[in-house]
Amino acid sequence: MNPDRLSRQASFLTEADKLKRVLRRTLIADGSRRENSAEHSWHLALTAMVLREYAAEPVNFPRVLEMLAAHDLVEIDADDTFAYDVEGNRTRTERERRAADRLFALLPDDLAASLRALWEEFEEHKTPESRFANAVDRIQPLLQNLATDGGTWRIYHPTREQVLRRMDPVRTALPALWPFVQSAIDDFFLTPESDGLRS
Repeated sequence: MNPDRLSRQASFLTEADKLKRVLRRTLIADGSRRENSAEHSWHLALTAMVLREYAAEPVNFPRVLEMLAAHDLVEIDADDTFAYDVEGNRTRTERERRAADRLFALLPDDLAASLRALWEEFEEHKTPESRFANAVDRIQPLLQNLATDGGTWRIYHPTREQVLRRMDPVRTALPALWPFVQSAIDDFFLTPESDGLRS
């Protein structure tokens, strides 16, 4: 055992615990509070396990789970950027890149390169695994919004078209679920109970 290697691994894992303090806008299913990013990452892994049968193409499933575990670590420094925050999304890429530089550098070089590659793969949406992971990352908040009578849609008032654009990775990576997604969005945005929200 290399004591320096273990020290760096332990330091990184302790730093990763800070993801539990990053609050997202999404409410947990009972509506009592906002979820944190660590809870979100766990729920994504479980969502991927349950919905993997709907993947449009074969995926290396262990790699998907690794990607989901790593993809939001940058929020420790960059914070969570709400999907419909126009101003925040202008600076998100640069903030997250700086965070990745710092956080992954805490690890030994081989592990740093491996986790950085997982994060970059998720962000680029170019592999079957990253497309599936990104679709799952859209489905989980949708389910939370459905469980909380609109959740962030009701609180922050995105338009129907904004939500459909946000959900688009599902259309290609989990196409069998796209009718469910469209129906759920339409049920909220195109009914009188939506408090006048429209496309």
